[in-house]
Amino acid sequence: MHRVAPRFDAAAASVRAVEFRSELVVSEIRPPANLAPEALALSGDVQPRVHGEDSDLGTGRFILLHDEAEPEAWRGDFRVVCFAQAPLETEIGVDPFLADVAWSWLIDALDSRGAAYEHPSGTATTINSKGYGELAEQGEGAQIELRASWTPRDLDLGAHAAAWGELLCMLAGLPPVESEGVTVLRPRRRA
Repeated sequence: MHRVAPRFDAAAASVRAVEFRSELVVSEIRPPANLAPEALALSGDVQPRVHGEDSDLGTGRFILLHDEAEPEAWRGDFRVVCFAQAPLETEIGVDPFLADVAWSWLIDALDSRGAAYEHPSGTATTINSKGYGELAEQGEGAQIELRASWTPRDLDLGAHAAAWGELLCMLAGLPPVESEGVTVLRPRRRA
C-alpha cells in the first residue's frame, strides 16, 4: 500500500480548505492516472444563473501533482496543472489580444493571492466557429481555453487553487472579487 507523503498531505489539505466564490461549484474528482505518485484533482463549473442574470457555463480542472523524485521538467516535487474554458461573444473571440489577456489574468490571480510559483508554462487558445447545414441554428460562436502549469514554491497550495477558481470565473464573464479597473469578458448568450 502506498503511503502518502506528509508534504503532500499538507498541500492537499490547503487546497481542500479553499472557500471558492458562490458562483463556482467545485468538487474533488479522481485525478488522472500515472502522472505522479500522488495527485489531487478538482473540477469547477460556473453556475448558469448568478443574481438573476444568465451566464453561460465556464468549466475547468485543477490538478496538484506530487513526486518526491522531483522530475526534471517540474524543477521541484510539486507541479500544478490547470485548465479553464468558457464561451464568448463572437466579437470578443476575434480580438487578437484575447489570449494575452487570458494568460495575464492567470498570472495576476496567482500574484494577487500571494501564490509562490516559478516556471509557468501554458497555452491560451481562442476558437471561433460557425454552424452549417443542420448545425446552422447554432450560428456563430467563440470560446477561450487556457491550459497552464507551474511549480509551486510553498505548501500553501490553497492560494493556487483560489487563483484558478478566480480565473475560471473571469473567463466566464464574472467580474473579479476586486473589480476596480478590470474589463470583463462577456460570455456568449444562448438564444
